[in-house]
Amino acid sequence: MPILCASHLKKYYGKDENLVKALDNVNVSVDKGQFVAVIGTSGSGKSTLLNMLGGLDVPTSGSVQVEDQSIEKMSEEQLTVFRRRRIGFIFQNYNLIPYLTAYENIVLPVRLDGKKEDKGFLKEIVQFLELDKKLQNYPSHLSGGQQQRVAISRALVSKPAIILADEPTGNLDSRTGDKVIDLLKMTSEKFSQTIVMITHNSKIAEKADVQIRIEDGKIRS
Repeated sequence: MPILCASHLKKYYGKDENLVKALDNVNVSVDKGQFVAVIGTSGSGKSTLLNMLGGLDVPTSGSVQVEDQSIEKMSEEQLTVFRRRRIGFIFQNYNLIPYLTAYENIVLPVRLDGKKEDKGFLKEIVQFLELDKKLQNYPSHLSGGQQQRVAISRALVSKPAIILADEPTGNLDSRTGDKVIDLLKMTSEKFSQTIVMITHNSKIAEKADVQIRIEDGKIRS
């Protein structure tokens, strides 16, 4: 059964001769536990699609259902709670809080829910991503690759049902990028997580269970 479903999704900007169809009647269905790669060039619409699936942007028309809930009908407050509890985001620009340490950034989603992190699982993640000696560093004292790995750890630590990843290996060297994909696959299998990852790298996309190609706002076979 699909855990994530986009139906007749459209996102238009501008009007008349300046109309831009970022997404044009897109239909996507993702089953629970699948690892899906959305591949496309810059400007193809893949980031727009990811934002729609995560409720970070509102479609011009169409619907997005996550676990049988239509997220476009939720209030902003409902969406905020839903995203924090059910979806883990890996952003291309990291979105780390500069005055929090790496450790504090990682555990933030769990603590916002008034819960305690699974320290065993957290240790497993940070050791796998070679962050265990950087946890007390602030983002400004981390390299771009290290900040990306902190963002990945933050998305995984609450064991969300769905992980939406925007170019998670884009700022990493090939060895670390391979480790990140291996970690995503491991957590997906271990916790039956669903992962939707966007990438422009065909070799990275080949490691997913399913590949979806998007061009000019349309899904291509």
